Amino acid sequence: MSRFLHTMLRVGDLDRSVAFYTKQLGMKELRRRDVPDGKYSLAFVGYGDEDSNSVVELTYNYGVEKYEQGTAFGHLAIGVPDVAATCEKVRAGGGKVTREAGPVKFGTTIIAFVEDPDGYKIELVQRA
Repeated sequence: MSRFLHTMLRVGDLDRSVAFYTKQLGMKELRRRDVPDGKYSLAFVGYGDEDSNSVVELTYNYGVEKYEQGTAFGHLAIGVPDVAATCEKVRAGGGKVTREAGPVKFGTTIIAFVEDPDGYKIELVQRA
């Protein structure tokens, strides 16, 4: 059976990114791997184990502190029970809220947008 495993994001500081995803968004660090011969380190974060959940793979390439975002990538989407409270948690942790909590245009679903430390956009979607 096929299923979606993970999304990989290149990050400029692995510990900073893991802290954002775990402390501000409530994910867990599931595993980490350092590959000195390949000059990179990986950390996998998510809301559940990789056997049954899709996760985010954070990749740090030694010596690269910043990446160009480009125009093709849109955003990650995360369902949360309280979008406004999650925005406050992100803001309190030094994160950036780029669209405050409120109904989606032409609809009623409550959403917001935040950015991770590397500028990746994350849509927060209110879920009961």
